Amino acid sequence: MAAPLWTVRCVLFSRVSGLSCRRQQQLNLSTGRSLLPRPRPLPLLLVTGGGYLGYQHYRKKGLQEDGAPPSPASPTQVALYRSFPMRFISRTWGRINEVELPTWLRKPLYSLYIWTFGVNMQEAAVEDLHHYRNLGEFFRRRLKPAVRPLCAASCVISPADGRILHFGQVKNSEVEQVKGITYSLETFLGPQQHLSNDSSSYSPSSPSSSSFKDLLLSSPENDLFHVVVYLAPGDYHCFHSPTDWKVALRRHFPGSLMSVNPGVARWVKELFCLNERVVLTGQWQHGFFSLTAVGATNVGSIRVYFDQELHTNVPRYSKGSFHDRSYVAETINLSKPDGGVVCLDKEGVALHKGELLGEFNLGSTIVLLFEAPKDFKFNLLPGQRIRVGEGLGSL
Repeated sequence: MAAPLWTVRCVLFSRVSGLSCRRQQQLNLSTGRSLLPRPRPLPLLLVTGGGYLGYQHYRKKGLQEDGAPPSPASPTQVALYRSFPMRFISRTWGRINEVELPTWLRKPLYSLYIWTFGVNMQEAAVEDLHHYRNLGEFFRRRLKPAVRPLCAASCVISPADGRILHFGQVKNSEVEQVKGITYSLETFLGPQQHLSNDSSSYSPSSPSSSSFKDLLLSSPENDLFHVVVYLAPGDYHCFHSPTDWKVALRRHFPGSLMSVNPGVARWVKELFCLNERVVLTGQWQHGFFSLTAVGATNVGSIRVYFDQELHTNVPRYSKGSFHDRSYVAETINLSKPDGGVVCLDKEGVALHKGELLGEFNLGSTIVLLFEAPKDFKFNLLPGQRIRVGEGLGSL
């Protein structure tokens, strides 16, 4: 009795399939190809690294619920975090930010961002969402002049909108990025120059028994203070001059672009020293003064308006390197954002209290380090919200 037609078809299909598999195996063996799929390093790194960090997050969360204090990240954990291509991701995000959006998409997209991060568009100089051609313009939106009055009673004001992470006196040349987690002042600022007896000239610091902090101070009657302001994604992304001072030097440290949110700042020791940053140093009425803009994930672009030569998050850099530009005794003029120029003298760039200074592409961190008389008092609380122009402290 003849076999059913469907049975014959199944037999023929199985034989042809088996023959095809054997031929493919012979071809792979003859060409040296493996039967296993070729591993791809980047997805493998992302999956394994993400899984490990996720495990550590839930482990840390369990310890906190048990009452145990969270422990800082180990060197292995930090190295794993830094191995992620955050600089490349940030450059890609920067390009996406500059892509012009169709008019019909702007309002729903920006409205979603406003709702997610609690943006107050009533403070914006232009409230019409269709005005902002791309995400970058929306992030860098200007504010109405009257919404950020300057505190006249305080000698130092907040340079940015954000949250106070930490503040206080610098002790033993170590600075607290959050309570209990410190970083080296010398590593953060790099090799410094201090004022000689002639206040109009700088001379390199010579090795001595003094601490690095002492080398920054111009008088034994003064002390060194610091304050850290964290800018969230929903905050105003420009930063302003916190006082009247003269900027003598710009130092750019290429580096990682890890997140700087408070949770990561509590976890990664010396986070601000590992991340890319731009340090502006100079003098104010009481001596040394510095403002540092710290980069973060998706915030590779740090812009200082009067310095067009500054380029951050470049594709290649030497680990541990930094690039200086002195503003002392320069003969050129630097551009201002309003189209004017900044005239330089032998002491550097003169900035006025509250003057627009620079911008981030997204949220990040500003660190102020300044010399002041020992009776300087902060008028702050840890974790409080603060806005540009509000007083930080007084004498």
